[in-house]
Amino acid sequence: MSKISIYLNFMGNTEEAFNFYKSVFKTEFVGGIMKLKDAPPQPGMPPLSARDQNAVMHVCLPILGGTNLMGTDMLESMGHTLNAGNNFSINLETDTREEADSLFKALSEGGSNAVAPHDEFWGYWGVCKDKYGIQWMFNCAAK
Repeated sequence: MSKISIYLNFMGNTEEAFNFYKSVFKTEFVGGIMKLKDAPPQPGMPPLSARDQNAVMHVCLPILGGTNLMGTDMLESMGHTLNAGNNFSINLETDTREEADSLFKALSEGGSNAVAPHDEFWGYWGVCKDKYGIQWMFNCAAK
């Protein structure tokens, strides 16, 4: 069943923030905290510093009403900066690739920063900023 989650970006303090949210909502992380060093090597990816290897790649915390709060660390070493507008995404978790493609096509029209949905090691993923400046993420889990 398709669902929506809120994806938050931080500059190196995701783990601290999510431990705080965990204490507030009194829930447990889904699947623990994945660090960048836990991800399989990606073609063309430069080696990461020890600090970047310990950055949070992904964390998921159930909050209220079936909503998940998710997060990641942005990497200064890769030129990432945190600004109002790129510190969150509305994450659409679709049931099918076709649904992800259709939503991406509609939301990216007239927008910017689009990365069309494509295969990643965790599933089918893409992102765009719509014409109103809202950032959307598209995820279809690997079957």
